[in-house]
Amino acid sequence: MAAGHQGRGVALVTGASSGIGAVYADRLAARGYDLVLVARDKERLAALAAEIGAKTGRNVEVLAADLTAKSDLAVVEARLRSDASITALINNAGIAGGGPIVSADPDSMERMIDLNIVALTRLALAAAPGFVARGAGTIVNIGSVVPLIPESFPGIYGSTKAYVLHFSQSLHAELAAEGVRVQAVLPGATATEIWERSGLSLDSLPPEMVMPTGVMVDAALAGLDQGEIVTIPALPDVADWQAFEAARLALAPNLSRRESAARLQTAARAAA
Repeated sequence: MAAGHQGRGVALVTGASSGIGAVYADRLAARGYDLVLVARDKERLAALAAEIGAKTGRNVEVLAADLTAKSDLAVVEARLRSDASITALINNAGIAGGGPIVSADPDSMERMIDLNIVALTRLALAAAPGFVARGAGTIVNIGSVVPLIPESFPGIYGSTKAYVLHFSQSLHAELAAEGVRVQAVLPGATATEIWERSGLSLDSLPPEMVMPTGVMVDAALAGLDQGEIVTIPALPDVADWQAFEAARLALAPNLSRRESAARLQTAARAAA
């Protein structure tokens, strides 16, 4: 997905009517991709498609769909399975939400899970077989830094984004040898409409914590160009993430053993 203006196939972008998705659409068209833009708001999609098409000369198709509705989701899945011209999936659609878990509305949380986890997963699973068969393709899943600091941002939203990170890493482990690129993007606070839609306010955060949307997407694409599996746009030193990953992997030999840890055996004997 390096920069350039040659035709690069079609990128399907979800949540494309505004914010991160709209910027991805703009940037990918400039890189030579034709587009399929997916979101609920058909009028906004059409306006964006016309703007991008006029500016870049790329073909931009609108596919209005509510990805929390099974029938709409099935249409997008079918497109990913059947259209061999699609070379990239940007899984961006999502819902944010805060507040204590104990007072969360179960129906709202289920809708969040349906969009942030179920739809993202089903679309990736729809795209992956074709990418593998063709030996090429890119799946970008938009996550969040929130799962890395659950003590600061508790709640179900962060839990859904923890799934996005794990799922992306699992996809990479399985598909990299087949020529398929997978990237998880973990933005911090980003200036998009998702805050207002979730009943939250960016005004509660220090301005230096909030990244402009264009800056975030440009950083994510730069990370993809550099081969990063996980890109944290705001992280100054990638060595910090690499150390985090190394520490995680160092646990592996001792995570499943016949005997329990000595400290727990001692405590168990003392409690007997």
